[in-house]
Amino acid sequence: MLGARGVALWRRIAGAVEQEIAAGTLAPGAKLPTEAQMAVQFAVNRHTVRRALEELSRNGLVRVEQGRGSFVAEDVLDYTVGPRTRFSEWIRRHNKEPSGRTIDLREVPADATVAAGLGVRAGAKVVRLERLGLADGRPVSLGAHHFASARFPKLLSALRGGAGISEALALAGVEDYRRQVTRVSARMPTEAEAALLGMPRNRPLLVTENINVDAAGAVVEFGLSRYPTPRVQIVFEP
Repeated sequence: MLGARGVALWRRIAGAVEQEIAAGTLAPGAKLPTEAQMAVQFAVNRHTVRRALEELSRNGLVRVEQGRGSFVAEDVLDYTVGPRTRFSEWIRRHNKEPSGRTIDLREVPADATVAAGLGVRAGAKVVRLERLGLADGRPVSLGAHHFASARFPKLLSALRGGAGISEALALAGVEDYRRQVTRVSARMPTEAEAALLGMPRNRPLLVTENINVDAAGAVVEFGLSRYPTPRVQIVFEP
């Protein structure tokens, strides 16, 4: 009898949380009350609460992070890698509103990785734009875009004037560009990356290295983008 009552209790708790998620009372990414708080709320022991959270986690509604608590799972966005991947198009495809925030914009000497990607010598001047990409106000990407200053001498001023990347490149004579290479890896985020992307330090980032070229095949951009795995998965299409 007690066992049956216990099952009914954890199912009732799981159902109540699920209803709040469905109604929008608990938004994606929201932190749930602690196990102790929920135990008091539902007048049960913490083991019963833990069983309910395990069920919600198994169903993909809640993610439990050791030492941090339980959170409503966010929508996972498929980032489809294609020849003309554009941030705004990607986000709107998921019926969300794209926006962004510039974190850093300046001219810097190219390190070995950037130089190899752009096909310039190490130490050559490059324009570096680091930008946080948002979907409905939630961070989904952190991209560092690099352009050879010698090829695009007016790009920095165009970007500082508020032009987007595609607009600034069009002003520089590049009407279209496409993805030539995408390399994907994963690693744990730095403290700064985790703070900007609003993600825990114990969850990995997806990292892509991208080379974009113009119609003639000349390299236009070398990009390094980071995506939070709780919200983004990368999909390759032929």
